[in-house]
Amino acid sequence: MTKKFAIPREIQSVTDTLEKAGFESYLVGGCVRDLYRGVAPKDWDITTNASPEEIQKIFPHSFYENDYGTVGVVNEEISEDASDPRASLRVVEVTPYRKEGAYSDFRRPDKVHFHGSLHDDLLRRDFTMNAIAYNVSKGEIVDPHDGEGDIKRELIKTVGKPEDRFHEDALRVMRAVRFGAELGFAIEKDTMDGVVKFAHRLEKIASERIRDEFIKIILSRWPMNGIVLLHHTGVLRYVIPELEAGIKCEQNGDHIYDVWEHNLRAAQRSAEREWPLHVRMAALLHDVAKPATRKWSDEKKDWTFYGHDVVGGRMSAKILERLKFSGKFIEDVSSLVRHHLFFSDIEKITLSAVRRIVAHVGPELVWDLMNVRACDRIGMGRPKETPYRLRKYHSMIEEAMRAPVSVGMLKIDGAKIMNVTVEKPSPRIGWILHALFEEVLENPELNTEEYLAKRAKELAALPKEELAKLGEVGKEKKDAKEQEELDAIRKKYGVK
Repeated sequence: MTKKFAIPREIQSVTDTLEKAGFESYLVGGCVRDLYRGVAPKDWDITTNASPEEIQKIFPHSFYENDYGTVGVVNEEISEDASDPRASLRVVEVTPYRKEGAYSDFRRPDKVHFHGSLHDDLLRRDFTMNAIAYNVSKGEIVDPHDGEGDIKRELIKTVGKPEDRFHEDALRVMRAVRFGAELGFAIEKDTMDGVVKFAHRLEKIASERIRDEFIKIILSRWPMNGIVLLHHTGVLRYVIPELEAGIKCEQNGDHIYDVWEHNLRAAQRSAEREWPLHVRMAALLHDVAKPATRKWSDEKKDWTFYGHDVVGGRMSAKILERLKFSGKFIEDVSSLVRHHLFFSDIEKITLSAVRRIVAHVGPELVWDLMNVRACDRIGMGRPKETPYRLRKYHSMIEEAMRAPVSVGMLKIDGAKIMNVTVEKPSPRIGWILHALFEEVLENPELNTEEYLAKRAKELAALPKEELAKLGEVGKEKKDAKEQEELDAIRKKYGVK
């Protein structure tokens, strides 16, 4: 079978070089799957009958730092900068055909042999859609397990018997769910049965590997579907079992979903907005402590969840620590969860309260906090458009974070003025400051210590009445400028 795909020249250069040296060369795995789907591959993998040592001889700019034969071939013409549009082409992984021994620990093969055939190599792969090889120069497709057919059917199916594949590497049960969330594919029945049967073997998998697969689910297009599938297959109990406590945990009248569905819908909304991982994780975990804090109130005739934000912050930190996330990530997510109830009544909000929130979470996270809040609203079944309350929050946060218009912006202060003018503490110092500020508002280039010191001496020589008048004009200009900036911010958000 032949087929023609558009392949970047940087990739074809590697395959051509291998073939010119007398070796076979095929693209394989996820990059071929993505080519079939018309999606630009994020990574490029090549398989060959050359040994790791032979690959390194052919490519002097390469590295070999693992036990699985994979050699990283580096294209030094491409920048290491991740923002470079060709960044995914800088390192191409080239792996010899592999034939693997038994998997006694359900994680990795006891032995790897580099003298297998292409068909041996494709037989060891996880799912049929990832077991297609493509020769660039000939346009040749090698597809012994009908991966192309399963891609067309949008079906996730193991290569061979599910129990064989999941016995080899228990993490594949999560990978099946992850691909479903990423690609929107269904899991074939026998493969699904295998996922359920082998889910318990995730106990033997390192937390870091589970974390990495879960991240991919959270960053997928359909994280809600992925997490629901993790639950139905029994996999979620080995990832974040705390979420399952929210199933059938009813809430008060503001919510139309139980805690479980509310959290999942909030996470899904964060994916739809393509927000970063820490926001998505905070959206998923923001109400994780509700089941633990739920109490019935005879007075309110409803459920209460007092302190679920505080308890949730601590629970989130423990969950993420267990999954081996970085300290900074844990700190950010737990802070967003802890403060997601920052205020609810716009009639009672004060700028000082907003400033305290900014101080608690930090100016770099405060807008992420607003995004978690927006996800929380969607998770309650509220309309998707931004309500007045959220717009008001945005306006007040921007007001609280802006540099206020004040004489503190001058490159001179009262102490310096007293020093250069020999004035004693009195209202005259304030008049001079406001008079100077009025001039700087008109002409910002005058805001230099040298000019202001010189001008302060001139103002200090004026009679009391004249100086007071100039100072009052300056104060009025400052207040007008302050109001102008506030009006602009409120107009931007359409609030009063």
